[in-house]
Amino acid sequence: MRRFLTVIGIIAFLTLLSTTLANSGYNEKIPNHENDTTTVIDNQNQSTEYSTSDEAFKGIQKFINYSGFKNATTGNIVMILVGLFFIFLAIKYEYEPLLLIPIGTGIIIGNIPFFQSNDINLQIGIYQQGSVLNYLYYGVIKGIYPPLIFLGIGAMTDFSSLISNPRLMLLGAAAQLGIFITFLGALFLGFNLPEAASIGIIGGADGPTAIFLSSKLANGSIINGLQTRNLIGPIAIAAYSYMALVPVIQPPIMRLLTSKRERLIRMKPPRSVSKLEKISFPIVGLLLTCFISPGALPLLGMLFFGNILKESGVTRRLADTARTSLIDIVVILLGITVGASTQADVFLTPQSMLIFVLGAISFMFATAGGVLFAKFMNLFLVEGDKINPLIGAAGVSAVPDSARVAQMEGLKSDPNNHLLMHAMAPNVAGVIGSAVAAGILISFLM
Repeated sequence: MRRFLTVIGIIAFLTLLSTTLANSGYNEKIPNHENDTTTVIDNQNQSTEYSTSDEAFKGIQKFINYSGFKNATTGNIVMILVGLFFIFLAIKYEYEPLLLIPIGTGIIIGNIPFFQSNDINLQIGIYQQGSVLNYLYYGVIKGIYPPLIFLGIGAMTDFSSLISNPRLMLLGAAAQLGIFITFLGALFLGFNLPEAASIGIIGGADGPTAIFLSSKLANGSIINGLQTRNLIGPIAIAAYSYMALVPVIQPPIMRLLTSKRERLIRMKPPRSVSKLEKISFPIVGLLLTCFISPGALPLLGMLFFGNILKESGVTRRLADTARTSLIDIVVILLGITVGASTQADVFLTPQSMLIFVLGAISFMFATAGGVLFAKFMNLFLVEGDKINPLIGAAGVSAVPDSARVAQMEGLKSDPNNHLLMHAMAPNVAGVIGSAVAAGILISFLM
């Protein structure tokens, strides 16, 4: 405190001294033997003093008008609290901290109150032309970041469990039920076709895919003759929010739809997979899925490319970079820019609230679809070859959180029943399935 007062005193003294010296130097130049001239100069001094004080007052007033305290709205405060809540969830409960901390911080940055103006030189934040955030946000609105994230996911994913038991891929497909149910629900609530498709993809619980699809279909432009609203921010926040809340949303649905006996089902250990199978799978998968759904090529092409880097055994450096440094950098940029796009005046709208509600419904239907389809498959499987329905919930593509949830729910019923490796099969199948669904929607609606 003493140092602070000392600094303030020094500044005040220097200001007073400079003012005194300036006035005395100016007065020395004034001739005092002509009364008329003296009077004119005195009037000029008074006018200058008034002008200076008036300008100082205007400067202070302008400073206040541009400050966040002057321009704060209830919406700004609400969104800042949402950002703080995201950070709290990430730190306190470790709900997807790698996602929620960048997004939460971005929400705070994007909702610092500022003076609203149509002049682009006075705009602040992500909407300011030429700003750093604006350039970084280009990767969101043009769908650049999602394929890069898929590259990293491919480089860190082991498809062995899916290769050893291909029928579990059907669970990943069944979990996409939430996408199409929510698509119909969004249409019923008044969203047009491209907007409804972008909202429905939230049910896949795949943030990058949701951003990729909304950047194509709900970006504020005219799509196939329909004027769309820019829903990228709300859709991205909803998708990542529900991905982070997987441990909260899924367990009650899983317990509701399964019996104690079903949760105790033990599955056969996955068979060993050869290196040839591991190398062949991403190549065959790339050709098959992208021939079916070419619109998903930017996502699935990068996913399988990353897996080829991993499984080939001769590009270890590239695979390590893709699954560590590259994906970390992209997640940081994606999280902070998506969060900063949620400024209150464009985010707190009835449409955004509907998107959050529809996203929750979509996620619930996706979880239920995977569990119920596993039960349906068991009707045709002999005893000892049945599927534990809990792993059906992992069909949503929140990798690897939904697989971990299936593992934890299985351990609650039987501490020796480990389902993680089995659950990873529908989990990675869900990633592929949601990307294929996005490609199909693009091909229909663009």
